[in-house]
Amino acid sequence: MSVMGVRLVHEPSTSDRAAIGITHLRIDAAAWNPGYAFRFLRLREASLSWGVHSQAVRICALRCAVCRSPMHNEASLGTPFGRIANLRSVARSVIVASLVMPILPPAALHAQPVVVQQVGSNPGADTLRNPPVLRNLSSRPHTVEVNIVAAPARISVLPGRLTDVYAYNGSIPGPTLEAREGDRVIIHFHNKLPEATTVHWHGVHLPANMDGSPFDPVAPGGHYDYIFTIPRGTAGTYWYHPHPDGRSEYQAAMGLFGAFIVRAADDPVANLPEKLIVLSDNRFRPDGSIEFADSNSTQADVDMENGREGPVLFVNGQIRPSIPIRSGEVQRWRVINASAARVYRLAVSGQTVLHVGSDDGLFEHAVERKDILVANSERVELLVRGTGQPGSTAQLTDLPYDRYMPQTRPADWNTPHVLLDLRYGKQAVRTPVTLPATFRVVPALDTASATVTRTVVLSQGMINGHTMDMSRVDMHASVGATEIWDVENVVGMDHPFHLHGFQFQVLDRNGVPEPFRSWKDVVNIPKHEAVRFIVRYADFPGKWMFHCHILAHEDHGMMAVLEVR
Repeated sequence: MSVMGVRLVHEPSTSDRAAIGITHLRIDAAAWNPGYAFRFLRLREASLSWGVHSQAVRICALRCAVCRSPMHNEASLGTPFGRIANLRSVARSVIVASLVMPILPPAALHAQPVVVQQVGSNPGADTLRNPPVLRNLSSRPHTVEVNIVAAPARISVLPGRLTDVYAYNGSIPGPTLEAREGDRVIIHFHNKLPEATTVHWHGVHLPANMDGSPFDPVAPGGHYDYIFTIPRGTAGTYWYHPHPDGRSEYQAAMGLFGAFIVRAADDPVANLPEKLIVLSDNRFRPDGSIEFADSNSTQADVDMENGREGPVLFVNGQIRPSIPIRSGEVQRWRVINASAARVYRLAVSGQTVLHVGSDDGLFEHAVERKDILVANSERVELLVRGTGQPGSTAQLTDLPYDRYMPQTRPADWNTPHVLLDLRYGKQAVRTPVTLPATFRVVPALDTASATVTRTVVLSQGMINGHTMDMSRVDMHASVGATEIWDVENVVGMDHPFHLHGFQFQVLDRNGVPEPFRSWKDVVNIPKHEAVRFIVRYADFPGKWMFHCHILAHEDHGMMAVLEVR
């Protein structure tokens, strides 16, 4: 048989199938996704001889051909599947297919580890706590100087239990770094972890050697001074997290992430009460330790496909805290999705919110929304209006959103989750606040000045048919150039796309123009969709990463290098 012009030279015989319990083997056109290498469902210790070079083919669980397993390279596989798995992109996509083998029951495929359930006798009783703010050590004007230490710690993450974690300055989330446009920022970073790490200043426009990319690891016991100046016009909600080669997901899951707020002198809503909301999730064993799936388990393969998710949802390290609000009050919420893979679809019950900012700062005009999607690593700024009556309660809820491949979609994906409670005080209704008609000017990048249009194809585990190679440069650009990137997702799950070092403006999604301008550094590319954005490399030559921000995908090579010269 053949699939998309790729001939499958040999199929297992009926006796071969029976020998290992296969009752149904087929190529499912409905589940086929271009850009996917062959995926094999796991039979624990089974092997299957298909009579090709007398070589046994071991079946591995849902692993892409780019998972770096020894069985997946051309030297060790002489079978037709081996040759297919190593096909590279032809034109704009990779000609490959998904092998759908419904052998395992759905319950086994989506089995979750034993976890501490997210319950509480009095949800919303604890008021939301802001992470501590880093103390400025400098007395010089327009200078922020701080110490950040990454180290193992044992802290209370779950009620009544102590958990071994990695933490910045002993807290999860780490302490918030605050600066103003034009400030010179000096961060003395000390790595007291038992492994190498970096600190990536996500979304911040800064020199390449200050970006905290995998090119600049900090060894155990080492230190690094990150020094940069915040450009004018870049006030916004940023964050920081580790970005070592192949270990980002583990270190983030262990607790390494924190907020970075850049303020503007002319902030039009600086007078509003402000809440920082850092969203994360995790998995735990009954003893309170952080759970990581065994590398040989089906759950590990699901984690590699979906990215690692956990059933315990945190807001600033708390489980379902509450925010007090007064009727008539307007609050400014800065929301950071620090999860390794989870996408949040946020809504406040019984009302709309005003969306006034994204990754890299405020919009020109507010956009009213019933709910808002926040992909992992994205940020949003919301104005939440106190429309409830004194003494009432509303909820911030994560609504269902299907970002998954059908084969590995969690069984509870369509279950809403309450993240926090919004509790109205009994004070009299406050006089409504007058909001500005324009929050800030967002000048448009000129598409006529773009000298290059790049096509970037996201397949499962690959970018433009390749996995990450630290010694390879995938794209070259010139300082001062303006380019248009056409990023296409050719598989059946979402990929949030992050460009280091340079902020961009989305032009259109699937050919539909973006309704408003904003500065972004992450854009979610839904399954089988495409996004075009425009970017200008104003300065800062060097090597810059771009990648899927599902941390499991990033760690396993869904990342590439842009060199600006």
